[in-house]
Amino acid sequence: MHVIVATDGSKQSLSAARQLRELADAQKVSAVSVIAVIRPFAAVSFADEVSSDDKQVAAAQEMSFRSAAQNAVDAVAAEFDGWGPEIHTRIRSGSPAKEIIRAAEELEAGLVVVASGGRGLSEAVLVGSTAQRVQAYAPCPVLVVRPARRSR
Repeated sequence: MHVIVATDGSKQSLSAARQLRELADAQKVSAVSVIAVIRPFAAVSFADEVSSDDKQVAAAQEMSFRSAAQNAVDAVAAEFDGWGPEIHTRIRSGSPAKEIIRAAEELEAGLVVVASGGRGLSEAVLVGSTAQRVQAYAPCPVLVVRPARRSR
């Protein structure tokens, strides 16, 4: 089974990758494609909250969207080092939900993993909008990983 793990550079997307590794049987997963989608006319740069080095995070803010996306994809892909399946990284351009769905179709994915509540204009209004669209229209099952609840 080919699994797509989508990242928007948020810590939640890194958590989603970790959740997949905990839940899935590596022997049944033939490949994992870690995908980031860059919005071509975005006013806000691609997040890179998942790189391990604070200097990389600061540098990513000054780099191009594609470089920041590549850093995030590489950080998420590193979660699968030594796990077993082939790991592929891809950066696409367009609407995140549409491109994730398109990738699932093109790669004949058996599962798509997305985080709910990563980045957005307003967490209160747009929490999980990409995840909701992917879940509704993907050609395969979708694992939506919600952020951990904050303690009060």
